Amino acid sequence: MGKARADDHDHPPDAAKPLPPPRIPRQRAAAESANGATYRKVLAVGEFRAVWLGHAVSTISSNLLLLSVAMLVYQRTGMPAAAGFTVALTLLPPIFAGPLLSIIADLCPRRRVMVISDLVRAALIAAIGLPGMPIWGIWLLVALATLPGVPHNAARAALLAEILPGNRYVTGSSLAHMTSQVSVMFGLLLGGVVVSAIGPGPAMLYNGLGFVAAAFIVLVGVRSRRAPRPSGPRHQGLWAITAEGAVLVFSDPRLRTLALLSWLAGFYVIPSGLAAPLADEMDAGASGMSLLMAAVPAGALIGSIVWTRLVPPAPRARLLAVLAAFASLPLVGIAFDLPLELVALLLLVSGVFGAYQFVANATFVLCAPASGRGRTFGVASAGLQSSQGLGILAGSVLAGSIGAHSTIAVAGAGGAICALALIPTWRKVAPSTIEPLQESEQRT
Repeated sequence: MGKARADDHDHPPDAAKPLPPPRIPRQRAAAESANGATYRKVLAVGEFRAVWLGHAVSTISSNLLLLSVAMLVYQRTGMPAAAGFTVALTLLPPIFAGPLLSIIADLCPRRRVMVISDLVRAALIAAIGLPGMPIWGIWLLVALATLPGVPHNAARAALLAEILPGNRYVTGSSLAHMTSQVSVMFGLLLGGVVVSAIGPGPAMLYNGLGFVAAAFIVLVGVRSRRAPRPSGPRHQGLWAITAEGAVLVFSDPRLRTLALLSWLAGFYVIPSGLAAPLADEMDAGASGMSLLMAAVPAGALIGSIVWTRLVPPAPRARLLAVLAAFASLPLVGIAFDLPLELVALLLLVSGVFGAYQFVANATFVLCAPASGRGRTFGVASAGLQSSQGLGILAGSVLAGSIGAHSTIAVAGAGGAICALALIPTWRKVAPSTIEPLQESEQRT
């Protein structure tokens, strides 16, 4: 706003105003968006490289934490249930605190939010490894250490939308998700090596140093920006701002439908939670379980390339609900007595179509108002985590009665039916989701 007023003083009233940039025809803009948003071009943006690399280091550290703290608790207690509860603590707190904490990304400069969040996580995680820390203290620190990730992820998503306009944001977001999949596997592998070499307690210190490194990368590689201008009345309370995030999501047909499509992950995530009993029913052993667990992220890597690089933005947007249906539909085939390789193939196909989540996530952020991206992302993220947690919990209970094969097939049918029910609504709002992408692309 200040710059606009300064321009008014610089030009005499009768001076010719600069002409607005020519508008690019919609079809031409879509074609340029599809052809120009390559991985090479988004990686050429220095700020994106910093956010991308920092996110990779942070993801590796998160998975090193997951393995180290579970091993630490198991060694101290000898109870598998205690180790399982420790892992659950990395998921449960953000479900309840996510919408409230995510508004920080809309109230403070987003680079600052990311840096401080990583530094707070580093301190809390390092404290877990202190000698003599009681189990209840470890659990408390684990729960607290997961909370800064909520504003961090919301700020990262909103900041990327400022760094990469239009379809370049979709491509950059897809690259970040692909890197996350690789970082998860690398973090678990690195965690196994580090814990075996020095023990889970000392590993916590190195884990904390990883978050310090991620904070430093963002601090050095991303320029400072002002906090977003609030869209609502000033001096609102935190709960009012949090409620406004939910209102923004559910009052906008585009955001509401995109959120519902994203939350369908609660159906097709169930095979990941039932990988052990599924492998046991097939007498596949630990190697078979590993194959089943690796099939979905491998498919997601393939799908992220297909849907963001090979399919133009407009057709991709129109097909989003159909892709969501096919993410669940292959799971129905697991009801049959199939060999391990075919079951893994079905999970791979599910992962390919499940990569629509990358596009839905990026589209959601672009359609959200710039000043409310943090809080709307927090609402959608909390709903996604809730659907996944409840889906795995419900699947585990049902599998005890009808078996893992039948449970996964039921989940696949349920997810496909829900996605098909959303297709008519999505067809109405899909064209309007392409406009923010094109407008953002034209401004550059």
